[in-house]
This record gives sequence, C-alpha cells and structure tokens, in this order.
Amino acid sequence: MYTFSRLNEVYKASHELIIDGSSKIVFFSDCHRGDNSKADNFAPNRSIYLSALEYYYTHGFTYVEIGDGDELWENKHFSSIIQAHLDVYLLMQKFYNKGRLYMVWGNHDIMKKNRNFVRKNLYEYYNPVTQKFDPLLDGISIYEGLILRYKDKPNSIFVVHGHQGDLLNDFLWPVACFLVRYIWRYLESLGFINPVSPARSTSRMYSIENNIVDWVKANNQMLIAGHTHNPAFATPGSPPYFNSGSCVSRGYITCIEVQNGEISLSKWSRKPDRSCPLKISHEVIAGPVKVEDFS
Repeated sequence: MYTFSRLNEVYKASHELIIDGSSKIVFFSDCHRGDNSKADNFAPNRSIYLSALEYYYTHGFTYVEIGDGDELWENKHFSSIIQAHLDVYLLMQKFYNKGRLYMVWGNHDIMKKNRNFVRKNLYEYYNPVTQKFDPLLDGISIYEGLILRYKDKPNSIFVVHGHQGDLLNDFLWPVACFLVRYIWRYLESLGFINPVSPARSTSRMYSIENNIVDWVKANNQMLIAGHTHNPAFATPGSPPYFNSGSCVSRGYITCIEVQNGEISLSKWSRKPDRSCPLKISHEVIAGPVKVEDFS
C-alpha cells in the first residue's frame, strides 16, 4: 500500500523535537492562505485565525503548521499571498523569533520542500513602508514530518500533512496543481465540485483517513494530520489518529492543542454578543485526554 510506504518513509526522515509535560503546542493545518481575492478561502476567517494566534502567542504556545498553510496551487506568486496577509506572517514571525514555530509542508504548498524556494520566498519580504526587503522567517526549515517525543514518557506524536500515498495529491501533484490553478479554481466559483480535493469528496476523504488509521494501528503510533479538512479526535482504546481540521470552514476554524500532558480539539468561531458583534469564541469540542492514555 502506497500510504504505508510513504508514511514509513516520512517517519524515518522526520525532524525530532523533545517535549515534556510543560510543553504547550497548537496544531493548525489547511489555512490555504491566498491573495485576498474571491478565490481566497482563508480570507473570510482571517480575523478568527489572527485572534486565535494572538491568544496562543500570548499564552506561550508553540505553533506547528501541518501543511497547506499557503495556497500555492491556485497562486503562482508567493509574494502576493504574503502582501495580502502580511499581518499573519508578522505574527508568525513573532513565534519564529521566540523559537516557537515549526512548519510542515503539504500538497498545496509542496514547493516548500525546496530549500531554495523557501529561501527566496520566506527568508525576507518586501516592506511597503520602508520600501526595502526586511527579514521574515530568515533561516527557517520546513519539514515533511515531525516527531514530538516526550522526554519523561514513552509517548511520541508523529505530525504529517496526510496526503502521502494519495495518488493525485502526492505522486501526480503537478497535474493536480495545473488542474486547480487553471481550471477548477474558476469552476468552483460556479458551483462545480473539485474532484482533486478530499475535502470536497466524502468517499475520497474516508479512503485517505482509513489508510492512515491502518498505518496508525499497525505501528501503534499517535499521529496528527490535516489534508482532509475533517476534524478527528481519538478516544483511549481506539487508534490514536487525530486531525486538526482546517481554517477554511464557513465561520470557524479548528485546531489541536497539547498542554499539561493532555490533548484536545478546539474550535474558534464568531459568536453573537450584544456588547461586541465580532466577538471571537474559543471552545474545547473534544478532550482533553491524557497523552499517556494512548500508550
């Protein structure tokens, strides 16, 4: 099975981080930051996302982005995305400067696996105020996978986008990129369903997730992914597969939190409030459960 071999390959090559019970980490995936045009699915939730990130930065969390952070299939020029959402990148820069930012690439930002691409597009940005290039995420490394290993427990968490082994989005990604950039980007606006995306096809979504769950069971390995846009939270005794969901659902975003040795699934959304019509609400929708319960 392609998924098994690809996940094994990524796991063996993953960058390893040592964490402990005091570590506080938030996992977001599938932001799909675009150019702020009508095709930018991230733009409607930007204020929610920024509120969430400000909270996590202020409260000392490490931010792990699990792929498809940027929509590089639809958008040819990375600079247009950065200029459209410069406030987001400058906040990410604050995490990075504190040593609290890690990024994993997915299929829609697979170009980030190329260090020269990252150096050209993320090390610095054009500052329209100073009219010169200023540092952004200077020197950042972007990985295909991460392993978060507890130094005081036998547990570890494998972090990967989750498109590995998905034929069209992994092996044939240049074809899928072409279709999205030049065809489906425009047809979706007319109501057509994009067959490339597992988020638009329930059968493809479940097929991908079942393959990952089979790998999790075979390896008894806790795993956090994205890709399908479908939030998932395991219970003790079941295969420890978790999915952070996405940042492009209508009116809300979801993420996975790990803190105090526990894992939970959270939702950020706009809630009606008489005193503040744009109040952003944070709620835990699954968990928390002790990570060691998945040993």
